[in-house]
Parts: sequence; C-alpha cells; structure tokens
Amino acid sequence: MIETTLERGVGLRIRPWLGIAAAASFVVASFMALIWAPADAVQGEVYRIIYVHVPSAWLAYLAFVVVFLASVGWLWSRRPLFDAIAVASAEIGVLFTGLALVAGSIWAKPTWGVWWTWEPRLVTTAVMFVMYVGYLLLRGLSTDFQRRATRAAILGVILVIDVPIVHLSVLWANSLHQLPTVLRAAGGPALDSSMLLTLMVSVAAFTLVYAYFMSARVAIELVRQERLWIRT
Repeated sequence: MIETTLERGVGLRIRPWLGIAAAASFVVASFMALIWAPADAVQGEVYRIIYVHVPSAWLAYLAFVVVFLASVGWLWSRRPLFDAIAVASAEIGVLFTGLALVAGSIWAKPTWGVWWTWEPRLVTTAVMFVMYVGYLLLRGLSTDFQRRATRAAILGVILVIDVPIVHLSVLWANSLHQLPTVLRAAGGPALDSSMLLTLMVSVAAFTLVYAYFMSARVAIELVRQERLWIRT
C-alpha cells in the first residue's frame, strides 16, 4: 500500500490551500448573495436562496458523475484510490442533494404556497437522494473489500443515468419548477448580470468546498483501507 501512502501525502499538501480557497470564496459569495446582488423584481428577497439551491444541485450532479468515473476507474484498474474517491463523493453527494431538497422546499413555500409538491424535478431529485443512500447501504452489506468495491462500482455506473433525468425533467413534463435560467436552449441566461455573476461565484465557492471535503474524506478512506489491508 505504498502507493496509497503517497497519494494520501499529496492530499495533505494541497488540503490546507483548498481550505483557505474554499473559506475565502465562501465569504465573498455570501457577501455578494446577501448584500451586493439586487432583489428580484418578481420574487423579492426570497429568490436569494437560489445562491444555495443551485450550487447544491450542481454538486449533487457533480458528485454522482465523480462516483461514476471513479467506479469505472475501479472496474478498470482495481486501484483502491478509485474506490475511496467513489465512496467519498457519494457521502458528500448525500449532503448536497439533501441541501438542495431543503433549500428547494424553503423556496417553494413562498413561491408555490407549499413546502412540497409531486412535480417532476422534486421527485427525480428525491430519487437521486435515495439512490445515493442506497449506494452507501450496499457498501455496508459485505466485509470483503474487493467484493464490496466491485458491487458498489457496478451500481455507481448504473445510477449516473439519473443525472440527465433530473436535469431534463422540467423539459420533458409539465412542471411547476422554473425552466433553466443559465443553460438555456435559446438565448442567453435569464438573469441580471450581477445576479449571474453572484450565482457563478456561489457555484465556484461550493465546488471548492466539495473539493476540500473530498480531499479530507478520501484521505480518511485510504487510511481505513490501509489498516484493513494490514489486518488481512
């Protein structure tokens, strides 16, 4: 497991810088979201939760794609690092998918008049959350490292199909959820330039937080794998 030790050492060197960058960008994003960006002409101040909801939803997508890529990496090479990346991204994905659902519900109450409605985007996102949890539960069903990692990797490859389903659900069916406001099929982003800039900074800040969490969680998983390897 010399390779694992070296990989963990690289993570230790970059993690403090990731933490500083994540914290600094989060402070800037918070200032822009709460103070600098103007209120929405229709929704007023409540729209500001977009700066939490959208970045969280983006990370839900990203985390699942990383699980997919790491799962392919494990099936191809059987390197423990890929399994560590997959489980770390799945756990962080649960966090941000849950945050996206909570933020969406808080936004829905003043906008739609209800905390929850069975509309396509909310339902498919809830399914994504359950998939993440199911993936993690599957990993706990076996104590054999190789078998557990392989089964989880196969599931990780399959479950990524929910990402485009969630994203396109508002286009495929009648939905209360607003249509895409940034990546639109026709025309530019449907946001004021200052709102768009604030949203992009928020997405960048959340992504750096994800990277920091990943660095820390992968390192923990590599230590756990190394101890398991020594015992066996």
